[in-house]
Amino acid sequence: MVGFDVRTLACAIALGLALAACGDDDGPVDLDAGLDAGAADAGRDASWPDGGPPDPVTFPEIGPLAGDEGEGSFRFGVATAATQIEDMNPSTDWYAFTAPTSEGGLGRGTFVGDAVRGYTNAVADVALLEQIHVDSYRFSVEWARVEPQRDQVDEDALAHYSALLDALVTAGIRPMITVHHFSNPTWVDDPRRDPDDCTGAFPNDEWLCGFGHPTGGAQIVEEIGEHACRLAEEYGDRVDEWGSINEPVNYLFASYGAGGQFPPARSYVLSDFPYFMNIVRDAIRAHVAIYDAIKRCDTVDADGDGANASIGIPLSVAYWTPARGGQPSDLEADVAATERMTYVYHYLLVDSLRNGTFDPDLDGTGDEAQPTWAGKLDWLGVQYYFRAGVTAQPAALRPLGLTPCFAALDFGACLDPIDDTHWIPAMRYEYWEPGLGEILLAMGERWPDLPLVVTEAGISTEVGRRRAENVVRTLEQIARARAAGVDVRGYYHWSLMDNFEWAEGYEPRFGLFRVDRTGDYPRTITEGGTVYGEIAESRELTMQQRLEYGGLGPMTPEPAHAP
Repeated sequence: MVGFDVRTLACAIALGLALAACGDDDGPVDLDAGLDAGAADAGRDASWPDGGPPDPVTFPEIGPLAGDEGEGSFRFGVATAATQIEDMNPSTDWYAFTAPTSEGGLGRGTFVGDAVRGYTNAVADVALLEQIHVDSYRFSVEWARVEPQRDQVDEDALAHYSALLDALVTAGIRPMITVHHFSNPTWVDDPRRDPDDCTGAFPNDEWLCGFGHPTGGAQIVEEIGEHACRLAEEYGDRVDEWGSINEPVNYLFASYGAGGQFPPARSYVLSDFPYFMNIVRDAIRAHVAIYDAIKRCDTVDADGDGANASIGIPLSVAYWTPARGGQPSDLEADVAATERMTYVYHYLLVDSLRNGTFDPDLDGTGDEAQPTWAGKLDWLGVQYYFRAGVTAQPAALRPLGLTPCFAALDFGACLDPIDDTHWIPAMRYEYWEPGLGEILLAMGERWPDLPLVVTEAGISTEVGRRRAENVVRTLEQIARARAAGVDVRGYYHWSLMDNFEWAEGYEPRFGLFRVDRTGDYPRTITEGGTVYGEIAESRELTMQQRLEYGGLGPMTPEPAHAP
């Protein structure tokens, strides 16, 4: 998961503002302008997303993620990622990026270290999944652990994940594997190396020089396809559901676009935009390589639904809304900027994979033919956390002609939360319940034949009741979209347990289980975990739960929060 780290683009935005023509004036701003019509006309009153009263909501049994047989089904799940929870993981780029300089790392941010010892405790943690009665568990297999050096496979690592899968199958919990979740082996692109040094003998087995490199990029795509095939051959007898690349837009922007908080910390959006778009092409090619490899190498129908494998993309989404000068805006320029941001963030990659096209200048038209990409998407994951503003003036991201809200550097795109209790201090953004429903409705309208599943949604909080409110309100928004005919087939809460939240370190707590990172790293269920378990076990969101935790009103406050 990534909650679109507000510090990731701070330096890039500052530079962008220095380069942008900021003197243009689009006219006076209506400071009383409301949110866009989609939020105002959603067919609900001020209290309940479905217009009330808060009737019980029942959820059917789990079914296939793709295909007609799964339509109408629903699954309850939770998600984690390997780098965020696993100990003994020194071959990843994140380990090199965050390790102290005295240990050969770059010392950037919080050292990931042993995370929450999710590798040592992987099989034991299956009991947590059983405790909350989930249908499915989404997790990633660490590429750097399986292949710490290029073409050298660690059989013990493969056996470890196999044992985890056996435990899940025994517990009756359906696994979903994410092939790539924000981390790479250091031989893909070592953050300790300067990209200008990728000459002479490079790229080679020691360093492929990263996505986008004229020769190394293609080799990385080939390697990730081989890795995906290996996973499918090893685990396809127990796994039919696969995610390719987690949140590709966030990942590419934070690692290669703005040089922020993700390794390898390159900055091409402002310095070399055509090169950055080559990186985007490589990422889409990597998804296609994963898709083709799994379809070819997973030869067993593990769940008996008639398909050996279904592959999707877990895509980050946000509710973007027009802003100007720190206020909601209805100016045509800001509305258009918000539409461009939504297109790039939500639609660009999916349209590329459905249509076999690419939009290199981000003008909304896929005019570059990529026929080998067409139809390489079986389902779409939706990952929602926040609402944020977008302004056309100033336009720090010049290729898009806009600036999105980044709380660390507020250039007029950031809005006050509609309700102060919805501010998430550890992540510095606003949780806004209706955003998820609005996005699901919009995606259902754009792609009515594409199954959707909420592969992440959650909240960083120290308050168990607040987490329970997030769980119930997320399910209310999903139920609202399903009632409108959108094919939403499940919900994976982020996260099973507290973890390493990338650039934000260990301060944010997203877990249904709280982890004390001392001693044996004990896991303790939160009120959110208890409530989610009750809902998953009964497959019903009761009237009492909705009255106690649901709706659109104030949440239980976070102690000492400040919007």
